Amino acid sequence: QVQLVESGGGLVQAGDSLRLSCAASDRTGSTYVMGWFRQPPGKEREFVTAISRSGGNTHYAGSVKGRFTISRDNAKNTVYLQMNTLKLGDTAVYYCAARTLVYSGIAYSARNYAYWGQGTQVTVSS
Repeated sequence: QVQLVESGGGLVQAGDSLRLSCAASDRTGSTYVMGWFRQPPGKEREFVTAISRSGGNTHYAGSVKGRFTISRDNAKNTVYLQMNTLKLGDTAVYYCAARTLVYSGIAYSARNYAYWGQGTQVTVSS
């Protein structure tokens, strides 16, 4: 089992940048397929981006492609979400998630992720 802790959220203005971090702790030192999801106010949780275990494969939701970048540092057991040119519509609680070790492929549905962080609030103001 892995524990996930997000950090880096906050209040920014439209057009600004922000970097979220997700620290994973696992007794075995394993690496996991990781994803970022977000839940805007009054809406369902939605896929943002995901990254393979090695970091060599990534996928983005159309709404963030070209603005957001996911990366990972397996030596630090940390996944990052660099968010540039933030828009009002990016306001949400952002969650880090991990698939179980059985799976090596990226998934786009929240139901395919077994482990979740507590979430970090990102608010973009005009």
